[in-house]
Amino acid sequence: MKMLLVMVLLLHVSQHALAGVVEVNEGAESVLLPCEYDGILTEENFRVVWTRSDLSPRFVHQRGEEGDLEEQNQRYRGRTSMKPDALDSSDFSLTLRKPHLSDSSNYTCSITDGVHVRRVTDVELKVKDHQEEVKVTEGAESVILPCRTTPNLPKDVTVEWTRSDPDLMVHVYPNTSKEFMKQSKFYRDRTEMYEDLLRTGDVSLTLKHPTDRDTGSYICTVYRNKDILRQKVVLIHVKGPFPSWATAVLVLLVLVLIVSAGVLYHFRFCFMSVYQVEAESGAESVLLPCRTTVHLPGDAKVEWRDNTYRTVHVYQNGSDQPEEQGQLYRTRTVMERNPLQSRNLSLTLKHPTDVDSRIFTCSVYSREGNILMEKHVHLTVRVYQVEAESEAESVLLPCRTIVHLPGDAKVEWRDNDHRTVHVYKNGSDQPEEQDQFYRARTVMERNPLQSRNLSLTLKHPTDGDSDTFTCRVYSREGNILMEKKVLLTVRVCQVEVEEGAESVLLPFRTTPDLPGEAEVEWWRLEPKPGVKVHMYQNGSDQPEDQDQVYRNRTKMNQDPLKTGDFSLTLDHPKHGDSGRYRCGVKREGGFMRYKTFQLQVKGRVQVQDQRTSGTEADPTPLMADQSV
Repeated sequence: MKMLLVMVLLLHVSQHALAGVVEVNEGAESVLLPCEYDGILTEENFRVVWTRSDLSPRFVHQRGEEGDLEEQNQRYRGRTSMKPDALDSSDFSLTLRKPHLSDSSNYTCSITDGVHVRRVTDVELKVKDHQEEVKVTEGAESVILPCRTTPNLPKDVTVEWTRSDPDLMVHVYPNTSKEFMKQSKFYRDRTEMYEDLLRTGDVSLTLKHPTDRDTGSYICTVYRNKDILRQKVVLIHVKGPFPSWATAVLVLLVLVLIVSAGVLYHFRFCFMSVYQVEAESGAESVLLPCRTTVHLPGDAKVEWRDNTYRTVHVYQNGSDQPEEQGQLYRTRTVMERNPLQSRNLSLTLKHPTDVDSRIFTCSVYSREGNILMEKHVHLTVRVYQVEAESEAESVLLPCRTIVHLPGDAKVEWRDNDHRTVHVYKNGSDQPEEQDQFYRARTVMERNPLQSRNLSLTLKHPTDGDSDTFTCRVYSREGNILMEKKVLLTVRVCQVEVEEGAESVLLPFRTTPDLPGEAEVEWWRLEPKPGVKVHMYQNGSDQPEDQDQVYRNRTKMNQDPLKTGDFSLTLDHPKHGDSGRYRCGVKREGGFMRYKTFQLQVKGRVQVQDQRTSGTEADPTPLMADQSV
């Protein structure tokens, strides 16, 4: 009867926004139907229900404390799963293995306590039986992997090209610095997409210098609002005809290898040794050493490359060749004048960051293209680390330079999620460009470009600020003049109290005068996630929204949004109150502030100490408190 009631409610619950669309090719290993719940769950024994209205029984998957798969439709048996921590993380996305054409339909993700049903999202799954096959001949300059969708795509669209075997990220659009880090090194500087792809909807990928190692299946995924569109492209590498002259060359190479084997063995340590260099992120520059005592011809070519085959620096015909550099290294490298004459081929790399941690190779080529010498340098760039307590008034994120900076430069601090932390340009701070999470919490020194001290003070740090922060200075033309990363770790606030105490305070103070429409929520993260501890909204507490365990036991000071004091007093703490708590200040658009607490309520144990005198016990007990 209970299940019947749930089914009836599922049929009559109001519709949400239009369904997202997920496309996948038949034969794929799996497909993910996304469902994330951004509210707070107050039900203790709720279940997540995935249903398909055109089937009977309609249940595709259920997740709860018991009876998860009793009502599951037989065609999905053994093919569905959710994340192990789905109920804690509120990520109810469903993985469907081995999708068939018959799986194409509309799916609904809901949560229920057995009486009430709340629809979270609808997903339309389209399973396609078509896949592109592309053949490329060995030695080709490039190959296009086709993928097209509707034209006039929104600006916030994301396109991912991945390879399933092995699992590699081939290309990401937009190609920001954060997305660039996701790309496999094997494909760096070898992929590109059309510039007008938003207008045309042509999200095809050009792969340069394809080899037989590129053979395999590629997945083109377009994330457009709630839609997820996928297309599979299989690249087949066809070997070209083996020319007769190549046979003669191979015979000659075998003879050369036999003769040179002894020489290579003798000098094996010279060829394999890697020089180790360390630098700190944000240093003005780092030197990658490469010297030789051998005479080098004046028409030789010096080439520095990284271990992803990107060109770092080229010196040829008596001058540098910046047009041959990879974009990552443009304007950042310097070699000594007349390096072939001085035999000092060392390279200075400006503004190193953790992205530059890799192996660099310096090679010298003769006019005929033979390698005259080669040296490897392994660069490790450390990220500067700062630690702070959650009760600190502020923390300093250091960033200094000795380089002269132009007065019209722009200083920008960002976090690892690309949120704008602080901006200084045109001689003043730009608070309107800050993300609301950092607004009114950051301070820079006056005239930072003049003093060359670009350090940032972050007020009232909490564990929510634990992140990697990047300070960049841009020229008027938008070129990066310097960059430094700082890793901030703010420890979770630890609060201890003895059971039996009148009350305990969970302290949370931040900047005052926050918007009056903001909401303050205190809830419990563990051991029971989603339990509402205290609510403040529309200028007053909301006791009716509290969990019964905390009703009449919590209080906050008056006008918390005005004062910035969101501390919570919990009366009569018990051992069962021990756990992890979080306070969040929210408004439309997300969190403005949040802080996490680890509360430990120590129990008290009475211990009776038997004192003996001769053979008789002293009947007077010694009462002592012992923390457990």
